[in-house]
Amino acid sequence: MVIEERPVDDPGLSALLGAAFAELVARYGPEGRSAVHEEARYLVASVDGVAVGCGAVQPAGPSVGELKRMFVLPDYRGRGIARKLVVALEDLAGAMGCHTLLLATGVRQPEAIALYERCGYVPVERYGKYVDQPLTRCFHKPLPEGTTAGAWSS
Repeated sequence: MVIEERPVDDPGLSALLGAAFAELVARYGPEGRSAVHEEARYLVASVDGVAVGCGAVQPAGPSVGELKRMFVLPDYRGRGIARKLVVALEDLAGAMGCHTLLLATGVRQPEAIALYERCGYVPVERYGKYVDQPLTRCFHKPLPEGTTAGAWSS
């Protein structure tokens, strides 16, 4: 598996984002998708040259980043790809100057909630646009010192 940064118009990333949106619509309806800032940076996990997972970090305030667009294709779940993506995104966030990461996920995504909790994220009050969204669960994690973005291949 290789994890690398890709531009938002990358065909493999675009296909993953489309699949992620389709899954969100199936779970929550068409309002299940939240905007991503232009400054967001995306990582893509590939297996044998096939883009199978993605995630992004976007600035959310001074020294704060937000995880967005975490997704792994269903046929590739259960292989540790999402966990490796989270670690790589944390490294990327550290390289972007972030000391804390926030994220929002939904109650209809128990596998995502379990992943984030296993990765050390702790629940926080809903923030920003999520304050009045009862199906949303928000988390945060302080980032460790000395992240090393770029060491994402395995």
